[in-house]
Amino acid sequence: MPDDPSNYVRQREKGSRDVSYPPAPEPLAVPVYDNHCHLEIADGDEGGFSLDEQLDRALAVGIAGVVQAGGDIDSSRWSADAASRHPRVLAAVAIHPNEAPEYDAAGRLDEAIAVIDELAAQPRVRAIGETGLDFFRTGEEGRDAQFRSFEAHIALAKKHDIAMQIHDRDAHQAVFETLERVGAPEKTVFHCFSGDADMARYATERGYYLSFAGNITFKNAQNLRDALAVASLDRIMVETDAPFLTPSPLRGRPNAPYLVPVTVRFMAAERGMDVDDLCAQLAATTERVYGTFTS
Repeated sequence: MPDDPSNYVRQREKGSRDVSYPPAPEPLAVPVYDNHCHLEIADGDEGGFSLDEQLDRALAVGIAGVVQAGGDIDSSRWSADAASRHPRVLAAVAIHPNEAPEYDAAGRLDEAIAVIDELAAQPRVRAIGETGLDFFRTGEEGRDAQFRSFEAHIALAKKHDIAMQIHDRDAHQAVFETLERVGAPEKTVFHCFSGDADMARYATERGYYLSFAGNITFKNAQNLRDALAVASLDRIMVETDAPFLTPSPLRGRPNAPYLVPVTVRFMAAERGMDVDDLCAQLAATTERVYGTFTS
């Protein structure tokens, strides 16, 4: 880990995909926020854009701020540092459920969680995330570590009285059972919501928040559109999960907060709403969950 957290960077694998950034969409008239992104991951041709450039490109199309999410010690430190230096960035810090078994195998999971605890005390760290359970990438042998890490992160969100961003992949029932068994934080967000209409009803009835990403535009994602249709309007938010999940028809190309308007306009059409009205609601909900970006 470099002494200066801002020097940390990860490079996304390019493969054979188109790595040119898409053109900027039409700006939103009412600003919103990207409530989950990973801007420490470099993507795109010629190394992509710096954090300042990404934030400026986002602001130019009506994205007033971002919540930068960590997934291990290094990226969480980067996220907290970015938030401390940029008024348009808030941070979420955590050990990702797929990283928890790796730390555990190295005998460092408790140490890693202690680092997250320390970072969470910083004033511009407003969420524990992303944490949760992932039964897609991690097998049975890693699940004990995932559960232990998830429960520890829930406790940290409560201790610091901040939100929690959940990563839930192929683990819906286990996530809900864990939240009900140990008690969910007051502001619990299902990042990149991946359930269906029944799950959306169940989650919002319990006061949880659903964050929709660009994959809601994918042809095979009818379950997400059904979920959006029934979710309580005051419980939904929007995110990019950048540099991943670029919305259609740009799928596969680098994603970034400046592309949020594509997803927002799609969501407004699905809900049969005026875009400005949806933006106002998304912004209000995001500020209710994470607080203001300027304080």
